[in-house]
Amino acid sequence: YGVLAPAGMAFCGWPLLAPALSNWFVKRRGLALGLGQMGAGMSFVYGIFAEFTISQIGWRNAYFVLAAFLILFLLPVFTLLFKYRPEEKGQTAYGNPACLKGTGSVEEKGHQNNPSSQDWTFGAAMRTLRFWLMVLSMFLFWGIAAYLVLAHQVNFSVDVGYSSLFSASVFALFGIFMVAGQFSSSVSDWIGREITVTLATILSIGALIALIMAKDTSKPWLLYLYASGFGYGAGLYSPTIFAGMADIFHGKNFGPIAGSLLTGMGLGGAIGPWFGGYLYDISGSYNSAFIFCMVCLFLACVAFWMAAPGKAVRPATTPNQAHSRAGNQSCHKRGHRFQKVST
Repeated sequence: YGVLAPAGMAFCGWPLLAPALSNWFVKRRGLALGLGQMGAGMSFVYGIFAEFTISQIGWRNAYFVLAAFLILFLLPVFTLLFKYRPEEKGQTAYGNPACLKGTGSVEEKGHQNNPSSQDWTFGAAMRTLRFWLMVLSMFLFWGIAAYLVLAHQVNFSVDVGYSSLFSASVFALFGIFMVAGQFSSSVSDWIGREITVTLATILSIGALIALIMAKDTSKPWLLYLYASGFGYGAGLYSPTIFAGMADIFHGKNFGPIAGSLLTGMGLGGAIGPWFGGYLYDISGSYNSAFIFCMVCLFLACVAFWMAAPGKAVRPATTPNQAHSRAGNQSCHKRGHRFQKVST
């Protein structure tokens, strides 16, 4: 289970979907990744269905029900609809620089005007400081801070005095606001990746302050404030860091580069929940663990700013370029259908 389940999630989950979406979208990449990750936020609500199924037929049979959902719904979607690259359907990426400018092939334009997004290999990316700063940011934000809090939030609220049902509802509320944050992450296309991550960090730290302030059951609004703020902040951050990584290193080898972010998250996820429990055991409360998470969130934001994805060279698009006749001819000569960029 410990080997097959993670492998399955890697082969059909975000390590595959993030580079696929980046292949399909050059322009509005933040919006595309945000919409794609909304499913992850919805899964927190889907957990209620899993809990209900367990209560009705037991956890062993519930696994068969969940497996049936994967076979009946997920497998056909991937088999019939999923295409890793737009070229597989005879199309070009939305905002393709070669089509927009109409002079030369995608590879030629990428090499001349956007070296940061075309020529990177995984080995070359690993030899840059920006790569490791982005991995460190993901390691600290989601791997350490987010997973530590998520692993202990229900126990925390039960220790405060709330029922397990109420605690589970807070967990679902986190997922709902995470979906909202993921949808809103498209704002990074306009205000920049760094500012979006900063907003996510401020919201998440503020949410943890609210969580620390919850000492008893007299102020349940503090838990609602935590769930909404932390969920929205985590939702803003997740698509933005993948969009930022794609801004710097996008190309035909972006798959393993995107996967490295999840590797960092996984390593942090192995450390964070355990370390949070250790801090609770030696201190008798979660305050020190949550303060530690705040520090990790701040450092994750600093690492993201140092990586500076906003300074990566990205294709410039204008309405005139988007409707260039030469761009149409160039793309049709390559056997692709030109996709107009809406103004």
